[in-house]
Amino acid sequence: MQRLERNPAIQIVKGALATALSLLRRSRESIADSGRSADHARFDTKNWTLALLKHLEWRRFEELCAVYFEALGFATRISHTRASGNADIGLCAAGSASVAVVVHCEVWNAYRVGIKPVRELRAAMTSAGAGEGVLVTSGSFTQEAVAFAAKEKIDLIDGARLLTRLGALEPEKSLALLKFTTQGDFLTPTCPSCSLKMLSRKSTREGRKFWGCVNYPRCKQTFSGTA
Repeated sequence: MQRLERNPAIQIVKGALATALSLLRRSRESIADSGRSADHARFDTKNWTLALLKHLEWRRFEELCAVYFEALGFATRISHTRASGNADIGLCAAGSASVAVVVHCEVWNAYRVGIKPVRELRAAMTSAGAGEGVLVTSGSFTQEAVAFAAKEKIDLIDGARLLTRLGALEPEKSLALLKFTTQGDFLTPTCPSCSLKMLSRKSTREGRKFWGCVNYPRCKQTFSGTA
């Protein structure tokens, strides 16, 4: 076995295989990058649009909301303590160390946001000792959610209202937020457990497309659909 390892011909073949594998990896990365670039090109990244807000991956949407409230003058405290991986965003007034408002975010869904996330926000407000809450979504809310929020000092911001608020910022702040939001890969979901970008996969039985964690099978987090 040792003689084979020192054989120049064997070393040449091994070198060629290593080069081929490297080129294959680069080719796959290039194809993935091209695909992401094509996906990003579908959106106007120079202006705020509802289509852009609806297609932001969940982690980037949360980051946008946090930076938006910072642009309004709040200090933010972010903790990913919720079972879903989503964050509790605590808003503190300037010079204050206590959380006055708790913000929750819900990314766009074909269905309207119902009362359950509003109840979860109310519980988070109680836990944080905050008197107010804000629930932000790029979609819309059910009437049941609206009625409950009105009684619990919870401000509901749907996609259309968020778009208006972003556009109402000072131009330089609005542009800075837009650049922040659309930098890098803002479409591919982030794994809630591993904080890594997920991969587009297809089920072997039904051919259904879904997002899976790159650390599968160690991590079995999935999201349905593709960007």
